[in-house]
Amino acid sequence: MNDHRHRHDEGGLRGWLRSVLGGHSHETAESVASALEAHGDAMRALTISLIVLAVTAAMQLGVLVVSGSVALLADTIHNFADALTAVPLGVAFWIGRRPGSKRYTYGYGRAEDLAGIFIIAVIALSSALAGSEAISRLAHPRPVSNLAWVAAAGAIGFAGNELVAVYRIKVGRRVGSAALVADGRHARTDGLTSLAVVLGAVGTGFGWKLADPVIGLAITGAILVVLRSAARDIYRRLMDSVEPGLVDQVSEVAGAVPGVEAVESVRIRWVGHELWAELEVVSDCDVSLADAHDIAQETHHQLLHDIPRLARATIHSNPCGHDGRDHHAATAHHFPRRLVRNAGPLGRHR
Repeated sequence: MNDHRHRHDEGGLRGWLRSVLGGHSHETAESVASALEAHGDAMRALTISLIVLAVTAAMQLGVLVVSGSVALLADTIHNFADALTAVPLGVAFWIGRRPGSKRYTYGYGRAEDLAGIFIIAVIALSSALAGSEAISRLAHPRPVSNLAWVAAAGAIGFAGNELVAVYRIKVGRRVGSAALVADGRHARTDGLTSLAVVLGAVGTGFGWKLADPVIGLAITGAILVVLRSAARDIYRRLMDSVEPGLVDQVSEVAGAVPGVEAVESVRIRWVGHELWAELEVVSDCDVSLADAHDIAQETHHQLLHDIPRLARATIHSNPCGHDGRDHHAATAHHFPRRLVRNAGPLGRHR
């Protein structure tokens, strides 16, 4: 099947392209416009968040000069380093736009997931550094001066990272990028680390000498919770996991197309921030090849309309068996259990 996309949005670049191409067009240019828009949103999110985090770290650096806080030093270095996580993710977005080749026939969209693994590793390293620093401070407490400035710098770090986290997660979910969502959660863990600086300064100001390391350990635990969530999302993406309700939705849409007697199999995966699907549907064995193709084409058409983020669907049409023939006899011995076929809940018999 051809891998175009179809949307009803009339604004922005896609709306302009539709007006130029004319009417209810399904030209390839429309799918290109959609992909470019998603890519542009993701790159914009990376650029803006990089600037915000760089400014945040620079402001903290100014406070560091007058306070001499070791905790703030670690947090400042951390924020500068984490701002640079936008670089490998940006490279992954750029690589993901390359067309497929004879070696990489499905293209390079999985580069985003590889970048997600890198981000997970950085979050894990962040939790290890925060935990080790907290344990070190428990064993060897250190005085902190200019507590008001330190608390202000920590608040700046928290605010900057939280703004970046909200923005990255929002854009990542809109364009379907698990890596960008993971990077947003990474920024949230950095905000928690900065918040520990604030709480530590407040506790120290009230005379609790162990306030900074104790709160640091608590924040380390919070980072581990975020790490678990982000790692789960990336793992599921790498394992071609999708929400089970999406399979049901695809089956419902395909099963409602005139000429489709049943939906026997649905497989869906994420490739970058796009969904790709494979379906096996059943049509009347007496229809012509051209009519069976038209039914599959209309099924593809409806799926592109109704399934968000779907970029392409490959649809195989099986003839019904009322003629008494086994149309899979030639390959049946290769698939004795037909494990990939999903009869039952996916069937939409009429």
